[in-house]
Amino acid sequence: MELFFRKSGEGRPLVILHGLFGISDNWAALAKLWSTHFTVYTLDLRNHGQSPHSDEWNYRVMADDVVEFLGTERLNDVILLGHSMGGKTAMRLALDYPMALSKLIVSDIAPKRYDLQQHQVIEAIKAVDVHQLESRKDAEAILQQHLHDNGTIQFLLKNLFWRDHRDGSKILDWRFNARVIAEQIENISEATVSDDPCEVDTLFIRGGKSHYITAEDEPLIQQQFPNSSIITIPDAGHWVHADQPQLMFNSVLEFSQR
Repeated sequence: MELFFRKSGEGRPLVILHGLFGISDNWAALAKLWSTHFTVYTLDLRNHGQSPHSDEWNYRVMADDVVEFLGTERLNDVILLGHSMGGKTAMRLALDYPMALSKLIVSDIAPKRYDLQQHQVIEAIKAVDVHQLESRKDAEAILQQHLHDNGTIQFLLKNLFWRDHRDGSKILDWRFNARVIAEQIENISEATVSDDPCEVDTLFIRGGKSHYITAEDEPLIQQQFPNSSIITIPDAGHWVHADQPQLMFNSVLEFSQR
C-alpha cells in the first residue's frame, strides 16, 4: 500500500509513525525541529489520515506498508520512531525485518498484549453520523456527550475534513476508516513478539505519568529487544511528544547520535 507522507530536512532518515486515530501532522512541530538534523518522514498509516483505506488492518500489514515505503524511497540507515500503535507497528517491523533499520525508538508502549481501552472512544465515534453533520461544532457536541476529556475530543476532531459529495456539495467525513477500526479494534491490543529477538539498537521512552510501560514489562522488553534501554520523561503522560516536546526532541537526538 502506498502511504501518504510528509518530508522535511536533509540527512539521515528519521521515519515517524503516529498512534491510533492520529495523523502525520500530529508530529509537525517536532518534525520541524528534527529536520535540522535529519530528513524527517512523517507517515499516515493505513486507515488513517490521507493514506488509503483497507478492510485488512493489523500490525503485520501496517509493518509491511512501512517496509514498502522504505523500499520505494530507497532509505538506508533508517531511524524508526513510533508512538503507541505506531510504536507497536515499528516493533513488528523491527522483529520481522531487522535489516531494514539501524535504530528503533518506541514511545510509551510495550510489546505485551493490552486490555482494550478504546471502547468509549469507539462508541463516541459511532454516535457521530457524519452524513448529518452541518459543522464541526455539531460533531464536537456529540462527542462531548460520550467523552469527558477535551484533549481526546480535539484530537479526534482533527480527523474531520470537508470532502466532495457526488451531488457537488461539500460534506464532513472522518479521515480514518471508522468502520474497519471499530470492527477490528481488538487487533490493536495484540502483542508484538517473536521467537527471534530483535538485535537492533532500541530506545523505549515512557512518560513518567503514564502506565503503558511498567516495571513488570521490562523483562519482556529485554527478551524481545535485548539491545535496548528504557528512559522515563518526567511530567509526561501517554502522549510524551505533546506533553514534553523539548525533552522528547533531546532524547531522540541524543540516542540517534550515539
